[in-house]
Amino acid sequence: MNSLNRYVLRQLAVGMILVTVVLIGVMWLSQSLKSVDLIVNRGLSPGTLFYLTLLLLPNFLTIILPIALFVVVCFVYGKLITDRELVVMRSVGLSQFALAKPVFFLASVVVVFAYAVNIYLVPGSYEKFRELKWDISYHSSSIFLQEGAFNAVSDDVTVYIRERSADQQLRGILVHDDRNHEKPSTIMASRGALVQSDGKVRVVMFDGNRQEVDKATNKLSILTFDQHVFDLQNVRSVPTARYREPRERDLRELLSLDQDDLQNPNDYGKFVVEGHKRLTGPVYAFGYAIIAVAWLISGTIGRRSQSRRIAAAVAFFILVQASAMGLENVSAKNPELVPLLYPHALLPIIVGFLVMLHHPRRRKGATGALMRARPA
Repeated sequence: MNSLNRYVLRQLAVGMILVTVVLIGVMWLSQSLKSVDLIVNRGLSPGTLFYLTLLLLPNFLTIILPIALFVVVCFVYGKLITDRELVVMRSVGLSQFALAKPVFFLASVVVVFAYAVNIYLVPGSYEKFRELKWDISYHSSSIFLQEGAFNAVSDDVTVYIRERSADQQLRGILVHDDRNHEKPSTIMASRGALVQSDGKVRVVMFDGNRQEVDKATNKLSILTFDQHVFDLQNVRSVPTARYREPRERDLRELLSLDQDDLQNPNDYGKFVVEGHKRLTGPVYAFGYAIIAVAWLISGTIGRRSQSRRIAAAVAFFILVQASAMGLENVSAKNPELVPLLYPHALLPIIVGFLVMLHHPRRRKGATGALMRARPA
């Protein structure tokens, strides 16, 4: 690789890192905002929330890497055209493929990294993410009771807490228990606390009363108490097993999965598509990079045509991305169409190389531009 290619590759690599970091930050922030109520209203620690979002990072990368590579190639080669550097490179005899050589190299590195993320990091990190959310939802005593809201613990039990103090004491507790439809009861207490022991969650209430209505006689009975314990674990509907989604299963399991192994056989297509998508997804990164560089370096290089070429590359990028998503959805419902995912992934590469075969006409004065150019 000559000095000119190293110069372009350096710009591509720096731009790739910056764009990837920015896009990760944006997606990470959006995901954190969705879960901020876990900190504000439900007592989840910031460290746990940070760990939750960190586990989603490999999933972010599978989406971000192809987009970031496409954006960087468009920006860097567009800048080279604006600064007349691409004209200088062509005037010294660099061919179409020589001009695109830095893109080929960077795209190959991104593809290898994307395969490592898809095959090894995504299933492991997403499985830990789901396990942690499962534990928070069904086994954490400080999460599922939200203050200032009526918490439906089950179909027949509702718990209301006015506020939660800094030391995690509960103020203004109301529990409505309708499990016995003939004698529904309501428990009210001025204060209390959540206690978790032996795998069970209980609400210990102080200074309150228990009101029960006998529907047969329409009589109300009230019992005051100094302390009362209400067991939440026995009234909550906790699933016996967690259903493992396609993204948390490794590639070997997805490709060798039998339809009888699933709780819902209708989901078989989703699992099959997920397995083949992990094999075809990184290929799109290479294809998008080829699309960007092919449209920008083919034809007559000039500032006037630059915007049109970038717009054409973006339009083709959106078309390929949209058709890929559509094909995945259709293949999930019709598994016999799954083999079409592979030629579709190769389509941007083939089209990009065909576009690069169109050599631009040499512009007059290129030698003079070479002499006036100052390498960075």
